Amino acid sequence: MILKRYSLLLIYVSVLLYDNVCAAVKQIEATPDTKRLYDDLLSNYNRLIRPVVNNSETLTVWMGLKLSQLIEMNLKNQIMTTNLWVVQKWVDYKLRWDPEEYGGVEQLYVPSEHIWLPDIVLFNNADGNYEVTLMTKAVLSYTGEVVWKPPSIYKSSCEINVQYFPFDEQSCLMKFGSWTYNGYQVDLKHMDQVPGSNIVKVGIDLSEFYLSVEWDLLAVPATRNEEYYPCCSEPYSDITFKITMRRKTLFYTVNLIIPCVGITFLTVLVFYLPSDSGEKVTLCVSILISLTVFFLLLAEIIPPTSLAVPLLGKYLLYTMIIVTSSIWVTVCVLNVHFRSPSTHKMSPWVRKLFLQFMPRLLIMRRTTYVLPEYNDNIPPRGFSATDMDIQLNMGEPFTTDFKISASDPSFLLPDHEDGKMKAHSSMTDTSNGTPKRYRQVYFLHYKEFDLSHNISEMPTKIMRLWKIGSLYQWCSTDFFCGCTLWLVSAVQQVL
Repeated sequence: MILKRYSLLLIYVSVLLYDNVCAAVKQIEATPDTKRLYDDLLSNYNRLIRPVVNNSETLTVWMGLKLSQLIEMNLKNQIMTTNLWVVQKWVDYKLRWDPEEYGGVEQLYVPSEHIWLPDIVLFNNADGNYEVTLMTKAVLSYTGEVVWKPPSIYKSSCEINVQYFPFDEQSCLMKFGSWTYNGYQVDLKHMDQVPGSNIVKVGIDLSEFYLSVEWDLLAVPATRNEEYYPCCSEPYSDITFKITMRRKTLFYTVNLIIPCVGITFLTVLVFYLPSDSGEKVTLCVSILISLTVFFLLLAEIIPPTSLAVPLLGKYLLYTMIIVTSSIWVTVCVLNVHFRSPSTHKMSPWVRKLFLQFMPRLLIMRRTTYVLPEYNDNIPPRGFSATDMDIQLNMGEPFTTDFKISASDPSFLLPDHEDGKMKAHSSMTDTSNGTPKRYRQVYFLHYKEFDLSHNISEMPTKIMRLWKIGSLYQWCSTDFFCGCTLWLVSAVQQVL
């Protein structure tokens, strides 16, 4: 039983060895045939002559692109960098053979430098390098068909539209054509082109495409064109590939848009700060500087074009204008807050405008203050039954030994001519009207009235400042919300 198993295993190994030996012998036998075929095909071959039987015959070159990677989209320089495989196919009658005469060899790989190649280049090249990156080998078929797939990294010019940046879509063109031969000599066609149509909806093969971290491809159509140039009467055929892509907005949303919107809405907090804090203008200026930095960052990304202003640039511009105006309003509010008779003097035109003209225009009336009348036998308000200190002239304190007692309330009598309280006649020198012991005393209730008047105006002043700040606060909030909603609606239209 064991011997039978070993016999079967030995037979299986022998069969495998026989197959490998036969394949090796066949390869050794095919190598001389391949060498002989290569020598026969290229011994009298001239790679500089167009492979046609008749000079008036048109050679058809089929072309296609296989996109491997979208390397870079340089907005500032308006250059798109791509990694492509340029697939080209044509028929060369000089490279035909009979497989039976060469040991059944049906394909032959030859260096592309040894055969004729169509001079197809990228017309809208941006770096001046029109050659392919690697001169790979061409695949020859016994029918004369030649297939060449060289890889290449192209830098093509692309017209950038930054109107909706960073929610933009870009369409870049890649125009390929023969640099030397006209349409009567080399007819360039797309490999997937249908007879009777010059448009291919999917003109670029994306089977080997590495997904880009910044762009999403939307469409890759191809169009065959025939153009006439002023130099020549013959048409020149070309194939234009259009790559339409849309930007992935997550990076710019997190790092550019959200910080800008957040910093913009910080302007509203300026009007919540009290005027005595001393940080209102500082906060406004800091916000303005931050927006300026973002604006400069945006200017470094987008190309210096005057055809269109980007959507985000408009938003930053409008917010910078409103922040600048908020600084102006804040300075005005602080000026009103810290204004007093000791620091500012009201100009005549200001008095006439705001106290005379504007109240009439707004149908406003000034409050009339009426002084209370006093009885001669009742001391003025503020005098108590106990002794208290009084003040003679305005700003001049009296000595502490002078007291007014309730037992002698007639010491002060009102003088209706000059509005002052004068001393009783018993304490006045009738010859010159001067007090015998004390000078004339001012009417104390006038001071009391002036003090109460200033105190009553303080809430009005604070309320007026609060209304100014609150009004501009709501205006700023509405403006910022409107700009943000406009930005969102514009983005929705694009998407």
